[in-house]
Amino acid sequence: MAELQIPAYGWHPRDCQMPLWTYLENGGRRAYEVAHRRWGKDDVALNWAAVSALTKVGNYWHMLPEASQARKAIWDAVNPHTGRRRIDEAFPAEIRATTKEQEMFIRFINGSTWQVVGSDNFNSLVGSTPIGVVFSEWALANPSAWAFLSPILLENGGWAIFITTPRGRNHAKTFFDAMRDEPGWFCEVSNVEKTGRFTPEQLAAEKRQLVAQYGEDDGNAKYEQEYDCSFDAAIQGSYYGKLMKALYESGRISDVPYDPSLPCVTAWDLGYGDSTVIWIAQQRGPEVSVIDCIAGSGMGLDWYAKQLSEKPYTYKQHIGPHDAENGDVGTGKRRIDILRSLGVKPMRILPRTGVDDGISAARALLPRCRFDKKKCQRGIDALEQYRKSWDDKNKVFRDKPLHDWASDYADAFRYLAVGLRDREGDMLRQPVKPRLQIPTTGTGWMSA
Repeated sequence: MAELQIPAYGWHPRDCQMPLWTYLENGGRRAYEVAHRRWGKDDVALNWAAVSALTKVGNYWHMLPEASQARKAIWDAVNPHTGRRRIDEAFPAEIRATTKEQEMFIRFINGSTWQVVGSDNFNSLVGSTPIGVVFSEWALANPSAWAFLSPILLENGGWAIFITTPRGRNHAKTFFDAMRDEPGWFCEVSNVEKTGRFTPEQLAAEKRQLVAQYGEDDGNAKYEQEYDCSFDAAIQGSYYGKLMKALYESGRISDVPYDPSLPCVTAWDLGYGDSTVIWIAQQRGPEVSVIDCIAGSGMGLDWYAKQLSEKPYTYKQHIGPHDAENGDVGTGKRRIDILRSLGVKPMRILPRTGVDDGISAARALLPRCRFDKKKCQRGIDALEQYRKSWDDKNKVFRDKPLHDWASDYADAFRYLAVGLRDREGDMLRQPVKPRLQIPTTGTGWMSA
């Protein structure tokens, strides 16, 4: 067999890609590249995976935010310049032993494997213990994926590459800020000004196209994200993006300590296969202090009850969604009864309400909120990220939310907003009891 060179088909890094590639070739194991559209982020990652897979036998993953989008973005994607699939360019047939189209899985001739996965189902695949993971579109991914996989890669000496364009001031920014000065990490922001990849005329045309496609505000914001690599640009289709930005600018996302003189209210989103999320808040008049956020996946209800009991908080009420009346998968008992037996009471179950009504309630509540930045960081990121789903065929946002990792946090916050709104409404609707009445000099009465 003729000798085959990897990377295949004469691929080699462009000038702007060379710092990242050189770092990886020299043994670097933690890289974070924030780069503009068409920089070639996935191309670098795919070719590095090919080199790694043939150099060291192991399992390698290319992870996108959702498994459902992985096929279109990576597995079936075609290079318009060559007409070949991107995976066929990076992993030519000569180095493969098995290709499983349905599972988006490749086994190489030396025993290594490579698979496209989603950050929304990573915990179902951990038995394969990867030694190399690409976190593609990290700004849109479930940040819990890194928390779960980091110890595995640390133990087996594996590598991780994060590649993304910004999507607001979410976990991607805080993670980049934290790692940029960390020893051993390669962190770089490659915007169009730095790379010089496009001419001013090309960039102007691209901006006009984005504005025509998404509208003035969203089009300009997408350009700032995709080409200027701005973390401050608004997220397209975000339900709460502008409100969260206003909270940051007004200093309402900061240190918000627990006030022992006030009881806490919790709001739950109870997931089956998804995460369960609990927001913890205190209210003084119209002001709401959101002091904590608990989230988990694959845990029993007893775990969440234990988490609450170990906090120093006193609880006035727990707000649950309408489906808390449903039976638990394992026992068949109503989940509300299980929670009550675990000491989570009093628990108030909200009636079924429309998502739009809940989003309106959340929008009304947010300006009155203060968030503890440290304890609620993941939830804050989720509220910024919560957005409308995109209809790629008709090029419009749908009138329903995108279901991803941020949805569980956003749903729980909707329940908090509806629960507090309805309680305040009930208080306002209660008849006012007259105080002591004394006769006047006339025929009427007056309140004292």
